[in-house]
Amino acid sequence: MDDSLVPGAWVRHPTQPDWGLGQVQSAIRNRITVNFEHAGKVLIDSDVITLDLVDPDEL
Repeated sequence: MDDSLVPGAWVRHPTQPDWGLGQVQSAIRNRITVNFEHAGKVLIDSDVITLDLVDPDEL
């Protein structure tokens, strides 16, 4: 698991840009729950999808 994917981190889904910005809600092993602006809460398998971290200073 990517140690930077902690609750509160801001991310984008690399193949779903229409989901908008997401905030990590929980990260347990490879299961990352993210609350996206336009898709709601989504469970991501980090073994399959690598989320793009967003610098909070760029928000």
